[in-house]
Amino acid sequence: MQIRDITYTSGGTTLTGYLADGSGGKTAPGILVCHQGGGLRDHERARARRLAELGYVAFAADLYGEVAKDQTDAMRLLNGLVEQPALWHARFLAGLAQLKAQANVDTARLGAIGFCFGGMTVLELVRVSADVKCVVAFHPGLTGLPENDPRPVTAKVMVCAGQLDPLIPPAGRERLFKLMADAGADLQYINYSQAGHSFTDKSVDAFGMPNFKYDAPTDRRSWAAMRDLFDETFAAAG
Repeated sequence: MQIRDITYTSGGTTLTGYLADGSGGKTAPGILVCHQGGGLRDHERARARRLAELGYVAFAADLYGEVAKDQTDAMRLLNGLVEQPALWHARFLAGLAQLKAQANVDTARLGAIGFCFGGMTVLELVRVSADVKCVVAFHPGLTGLPENDPRPVTAKVMVCAGQLDPLIPPAGRERLFKLMADAGADLQYINYSQAGHSFTDKSVDAFGMPNFKYDAPTDRRSWAAMRDLFDETFAAAG
């Protein structure tokens, strides 16, 4: 496995992403990894390395250019992108461009995964770019979805969500179903009844917030579901 940081820019902002190349010098699918609300941290770097261990080229994008100091700062950074869609799009498309530029990436076999805010990001990515063939959103926030969205969805979409997640109210879940149905999307929504928010991240327990908790069984099951989707999608594309 080859790992290194990559510094790049978007709209004058310097960003530093993390590449984990498990291709062994052969052409391989590329996976974009989108971080949680606090910024690019060890959680996403570790996930990129796990993807590389499976033979993928993974690039953990930097959407902020900084790491949040605390929860309040994280919301500032997150809202600063979500409230400016053009800026948000530019940031994740810049990360995708870095992934596509890697010599061993098969640009016909691209996917993306995201956690929390990153899950929201990959759900937006499929509306903006037809380059990715599949995305997986782990515990994404689903509280601000529009009533309608005419933009098409060509990628396969998987959402792995905890039933106890306070950021996925029933109304948000139903809105997602309607939006994806209206777009003719191939959607898999996996509901984990014992899980809340950030079930993939062990560090979330330190916040002591209700229903924000790491859950090992759900982490394991959702990662396995992601692998199945990747096997299905990239075998067909290859």
